[in-house]
Amino acid sequence: MLRVISALVLATVATAKENGMALTPPMGWRSWNLYGADVTQELIETIMDGMVDRSRTVDGKPTSLCDLGYCDVGLDDNWQKCGSYGEKGYTFHTDDGAPVVNEELFPDMKAMTDKAHSIGLTAGWYGNNCICAENDTDEDKFYEGDVKALIRFGFDGVKLDGCGSQLNLELYDDLINATGKAITMENCHWGSAPPFEPTLDWCPWNFFRTSGDVRAAYGSVMENLATTYKYADTLLSRPGCWSYPDMLEIGCDHGPGGDDDTGLNEQESRSHFGSWCIISSPLTLSMDVNNATVMDSVWELIANPEAIEVNQAWFGHPGGPYLSSSENITLEYDSYVAPSYQYLYKPLSWDGSKVAVLIMNSEVDERTLDLKFDDIPGFKGEKGVKVRCVWGRKDVGQFDDVLEGVEILGHDARFFVLEK
Repeated sequence: MLRVISALVLATVATAKENGMALTPPMGWRSWNLYGADVTQELIETIMDGMVDRSRTVDGKPTSLCDLGYCDVGLDDNWQKCGSYGEKGYTFHTDDGAPVVNEELFPDMKAMTDKAHSIGLTAGWYGNNCICAENDTDEDKFYEGDVKALIRFGFDGVKLDGCGSQLNLELYDDLINATGKAITMENCHWGSAPPFEPTLDWCPWNFFRTSGDVRAAYGSVMENLATTYKYADTLLSRPGCWSYPDMLEIGCDHGPGGDDDTGLNEQESRSHFGSWCIISSPLTLSMDVNNATVMDSVWELIANPEAIEVNQAWFGHPGGPYLSSSENITLEYDSYVAPSYQYLYKPLSWDGSKVAVLIMNSEVDERTLDLKFDDIPGFKGEKGVKVRCVWGRKDVGQFDDVLEGVEILGHDARFFVLEK
């Protein structure tokens, strides 16, 4: 039976981007929410040092973010030198299709990626840029110029945004594959309809944005989270082709979103991280990893190995909601309407004997809910179910039929693993 299941998994993976990358949700860091347009090579290299810093511990062992899996450092927008180039006045490409780097800010891209590789990290680039976006660079030579630069500079991944005219991601994929180097590709087209959504037999990227930009506000987090749900039961989110409701805003206050970046409190951060984990989203940090105050406040959450283990697991389903309140509430950000509570799940075994469950309370006030085992899709346990608290990393006990009286603070989430 296991051989049959393994064959089915491999068949699913084969329909995703066939570069062998992102077979589990990618983990790392990206620059936009911290630096916005004010990014430099020096700042990125400083972040790289922070990603491998072992001044904090997990279970008493010195541990870096990269030790936990966050090993990619991605450069976002504003590496390019905006101007007017060539006969048509391209804003950051020359006539022959080569991208123009702002060498005052990034004097040596190759040295930057070499530094990443020397300390065990990978480095991500960014294309089809939004700052000084171009509207007439959809000829093959511009794709070819970008890919040549991507390889020459030594990047390991690329985020392709939706602002310019280079929207042919399949062409990017073909050109990258022809280089012989496996490059992780992010399709950042804000939840656009085809041709920027995958199908069951077509996905020329490794993960894809399902939403607009997330902000450091609880309502924004919940709104972006909901955009992934339609990809779950259809298995359009899968190994090598993950749905992605944008970066993590944990530890981020007053970023590029201005007044919309109000910041997340401890409870809201748990909801944010737990929900991204249980839906198999890529986990992309974006806070200042060198700020001791910030890192002390979020370390226990983002360094929780049991939450990360749930995120990285794959047993045929990416995770999603299975039960929601019939009562809706309006959240402050963007007046988003959400269920007052909801239950999310993710299978953690092939035989239905183990599952993760996240219970989310979107009300401002604390509430108490029950976790009924027979409501959980595919879960085979009813009697003698062992329950473990992911946040506390401790066993809760053994229960029949239901875990009663789960207390959940406002905007908080309780995270459990159930096993028969």
